[in-house]
Order: sequence, then C-alpha cells, then structure tokens
Amino acid sequence: MICPDFLEFQDILKKMRTLDDKIVYALNTSIPTESFHNKVNATAACQDLYSQIQKGHSEREKVIKNCILVTAESVKKLKTNKEEKPDDYEVIKNLKAEQRKLRLLQTELSVEEVIKEKTNKVFTESCRSYFKPDNL
Repeated sequence: MICPDFLEFQDILKKMRTLDDKIVYALNTSIPTESFHNKVNATAACQDLYSQIQKGHSEREKVIKNCILVTAESVKKLKTNKEEKPDDYEVIKNLKAEQRKLRLLQTELSVEEVIKEKTNKVFTESCRSYFKPDNL
C-alpha cells in the first residue's frame, strides 16, 4: 500500500505520469512527417497512443481515489479516538497529520485533471487528422 507515505505516493505518481510528461516526444516519434507518411500507419499509432494515455489516466485516478478513501477512513477512526481521549497528544498529532495528507491527496486529484486536460489537448492537436476518439 502506497497511501501511508505521501512522498512515496508522489514518487509513484510521478513515474505513472511519464507518458503525460513526454507526450510531445511520444507524438513526434509516433506520427510520421510528410516524407515518411506512406511508411507509418499514423491512425494506428494515434489509436495506440490514445489507448496508453487513457489507461494511464484511469490507473492514476484509481490510485488517487483509493488513497483518498483509505486516508478518509483513517481520519474518521482518529476522530473517534480523539472523542474518546480528548487530551491524548499522540491521537491529536496523528489526526492533524492524516487530515493534512487527505487535503494533499484531494489536491492531487485536481492536479490530475489539469494533466489530463493538457495531454488530451496536445494529443488532439497532433492526431486530429488521423484519429478522433469519441470522448475527446
């Protein structure tokens, strides 16, 4: 489980975002220039790249949402513990840390939306002549 350690969570997300970070490079290597137009099937290349992009987006969103659920459950338990032991410093400290992590995870979901939007825009600009997915 990657959720307890937020830094590890971020490292894993960073690795999962490699395709989005290098989308321009991926498009440049997938789509042929005019001189190579007949040697490469641009439609198939765009379809394959689109499939990879969508798979990555879906997996990351699933990971983020799962960690949000796990952390929200942890916050809920800690709040219950705090009600039972209102003066327990350790419980209060852990509750604040989990609440902070929950906010960071929710922010990460917003970051994911921005990344998806940017990647889809670049993809559409480059592949629109060869492939038009239904949901873009």
